[in-house]
Amino acid sequence: MEYIASLSYGKDSIAMLELIHRNKLPLDRIVHVEIMATNDIPADLPEMMNFKQKADEIIFRRYGKIVEHLHAPKSYEDYFYSVCHGKNIKYSGKIYGFPMHKGNWCNSRLKVRVLEKVQKNAFSYIGIAEDEPNRFHNLTDKKGSPLVDFGWSEKQCYEWCEKNDLLSPIYLNSKRGGCWFCHNQTIESLRFLRKNYPQYWNLMLKWDNDSPVTFFGNGKTLHDIEARFDLEDRGVLEIERRFLWSSVKNPPLLLDRCYWQ
Repeated sequence: MEYIASLSYGKDSIAMLELIHRNKLPLDRIVHVEIMATNDIPADLPEMMNFKQKADEIIFRRYGKIVEHLHAPKSYEDYFYSVCHGKNIKYSGKIYGFPMHKGNWCNSRLKVRVLEKVQKNAFSYIGIAEDEPNRFHNLTDKKGSPLVDFGWSEKQCYEWCEKNDLLSPIYLNSKRGGCWFCHNQTIESLRFLRKNYPQYWNLMLKWDNDSPVTFFGNGKTLHDIEARFDLEDRGVLEIERRFLWSSVKNPPLLLDRCYWQ
């Protein structure tokens, strides 16, 4: 049986490699699924791509293994513009557009299916910390976590990665990593993207124009968020205030207690 470590470059999956090494667990391959936004643009921001390259070099020196970077057959944009031929009359004949919040297509097509091909008939190590019981259902006779087996918490993983220059830059702005176009990210992440990577933000606005599915599950679009951010830029809305959509429809009206809904 082949033994494979699935690497996401988060603190847990990197610390997992150390425990595999320390405890002399069998390991044949280290694999990472590289998601592409378009055929030319990665799903990770440039600082994360630079970190991956550095981490790969450290991992090779420390453990003697080359990280294999796998890819889905298509990019996110390719699937985005694929025509839906499903039974749902509402969307049949239209492009997929943004993934729906329930039954989204992105994770399965861009990552899960790729991993399933290499994990078939293999034992996989996955980075689940011992203080994440809500994720233990992913552990099976074919998938195990050295972090759980040897009692490493998320805090211990963070501290070990920080001490060994293997802490991902994602933790400077977020608790979890993800694609820069992810529909599950926070308003703060979108604000960061718009400010620091306007070319990516403009690409998302183009997708927003074309998508039959709204970016947010509540029916709001990225252009709605753009209107909000524009008012923030002009000082009409304050970033720190809790937000109500009527503030965009009626900008001069700023409420002391308001909610984004």
